[in-house]
Amino acid sequence: MTMTDVQNLNEERSVSQLEEEGDIAADYIEELLDICDLDGDIDIDARNGRAYVSVNAGEGANLNLLSKPDTVNALQELARLAVQTKTGAFSRLILDIGGSRDARRDELAGLVERAVERIEGGASEASLPPMSSYERKLVHDLVGERGFHSASRGEGADRHTVITRSA
Repeated sequence: MTMTDVQNLNEERSVSQLEEEGDIAADYIEELLDICDLDGDIDIDARNGRAYVSVNAGEGANLNLLSKPDTVNALQELARLAVQTKTGAFSRLILDIGGSRDARRDELAGLVERAVERIEGGASEASLPPMSSYERKLVHDLVGERGFHSASRGEGADRHTVITRSA
């Protein structure tokens, strides 16, 4: 599937379809929380052609066990599979547990800051470590806000972002 295909797919998705994806994923995550005997408040949102499901700690609850980046990514993939099984359609759902996505965005902003400093110090480019497509998208946005250029390089688990001066 090309990037244009994905963009067309997202444009065709209505808010109600995205909300349905969010509902399915929320039900899946709620069952998981019950199995783990954890309390969490689940919020569903639809924006930018994606369903967003956020799990926040309920009163006295601790979501630290589930909010580690690798765990959130794994649970996101499982939630996407649950959505795909019920709807028959590919999902670009984003799952956030305990504010982990905001925390990761802050970490990525720090990485971008240090990379930009290296370029301003004379380096021709700065490579960041491999990361997920969602994280690379965040990095591309952060780099663009700083007035620099970024591109993804590599394949599979080695795919990473390289930052350079704008042309």
